[in-house]
Amino acid sequence: MTVVTRFAPSPTGFLHIGGGRTALFNWLYAKRHGGKMLLRIEDTDRERSTEAAIAAILDGLTWLGLDWDGDVVYQFSRAARHREVAETLLAQGRAYYCYATQQELEEMRETARKEGRPLRYDGRWRDRDPSEAPKDVKPVIRLKAPAEGETVVEDEVQGRVVWQNKDLDDLVLLRSDGTPTYMLAVVVDDHDMGVTHVIRGDDHLTNAARQTQIYQAMGWDVPKMAHIPLIHGPDGAKLSKRHGALGVEAYRSMGYLPEALRNYLVRLGWSHGDQEIFSTQEMIDAFDLESIGRSPARFDFAKLENLNGYYMRQADDERLVNALEDLLPELGGDEHHLGRKFTPALRDKLIAAMPGLKERAKTLVELLDSAYYLYAQRPLRLDEKAAGLLADGRARLAGITEKLQTVSDWNAQSVEAVIREHAEAIGAKLGQVAQPLRAALTGRATSPGLFDVMAVLGKDETLLRLQDQLKDAPAA
Repeated sequence: MTVVTRFAPSPTGFLHIGGGRTALFNWLYAKRHGGKMLLRIEDTDRERSTEAAIAAILDGLTWLGLDWDGDVVYQFSRAARHREVAETLLAQGRAYYCYATQQELEEMRETARKEGRPLRYDGRWRDRDPSEAPKDVKPVIRLKAPAEGETVVEDEVQGRVVWQNKDLDDLVLLRSDGTPTYMLAVVVDDHDMGVTHVIRGDDHLTNAARQTQIYQAMGWDVPKMAHIPLIHGPDGAKLSKRHGALGVEAYRSMGYLPEALRNYLVRLGWSHGDQEIFSTQEMIDAFDLESIGRSPARFDFAKLENLNGYYMRQADDERLVNALEDLLPELGGDEHHLGRKFTPALRDKLIAAMPGLKERAKTLVELLDSAYYLYAQRPLRLDEKAAGLLADGRARLAGITEKLQTVSDWNAQSVEAVIREHAEAIGAKLGQVAQPLRAALTGRATSPGLFDVMAVLGKDETLLRLQDQLKDAPAA
């Protein structure tokens, strides 16, 4: 048997972080077993489905590195097939026309509310002769669900889940306007697409019972099901926007790398011993449904940041520069006078400086910020800490510009020698010279190694920045 999984989002918004994890689990399971992951857009809600949301979902999956097999299936385009199955069930006596009016359904709902029980359709048209049907009511088609016994789902994560059939009513398959319901469409599509494993959030667990009844009514094999716990916030409450329930594209804009987010998501609810860091191949080789926990996973931004920092340190320097450039419109490229592309000269400087820059940053946003000294406009705007350091140490920098002007072979070693010699000459510790010097050259109190910074800036830019900041500097 070829394993076939599917990811089936509704295009009513972005690719939610929980949806990203569901897609990842489906993708990993299919890859692990040499199978396929299919993509189906469940766009039957025509009022809320948008082209922009579809584009965001496809872009989000592509950015995360999750590919799918075959063409994207659009559920709405299969409505005729869904109707055909409903009519087949009707012809077989496994479904029936229901002529209950909206008023009757409201009365059922009100009675259930007063009696403190969930709303269940009372089956009033289940066995009635259609000749009794009122002329002015367009019927729905309902499944003639088993009234006795139980419906069982042997869930790969939740274990054996049992529903008493008396607690499950006859669900609507086809609305009065002839459109299929979500429950019917999902079953028909999963069957027709050959889906063998349905891996989705456990908010669909009750749907599993109803969908199982449709499979059984049609005499179809029920796919294996795995309902994974939802993601909660750090406080244990259901994940909301304040916790990080954003679209995958928002994490991209916040400067996370796709491999870091993938690694973080795989560990939300699934574990493999104590291992935290997984290459893509390691994830594929290790992933199984048995190791998914039943408790909700908790989203932790600090863990995600640390993981992202790890992946940035491992990343190729040029690739990080490209990732920064891709994000320029969202990282305020215009605000920093960077435009939409780096100049060739700045690109070279960024690549040269990247080994030092990426050691400290945990996101691409931080990375661009820490590279400020490379693209800052003269005269530099010093932040508060840098301004304080320069004010305290300005006198110790007197004469240093002239000494640096004499350096002919400009590199980290040669400038370090001059600065050490200067510090000794004025009886100061190296740090007492390096700190105000860093402030003058970068506008910040922290940066990659000072001598590397000076080497990347080059002699001319270094001297010009010092001249800007040290005008009228008193002698030491």
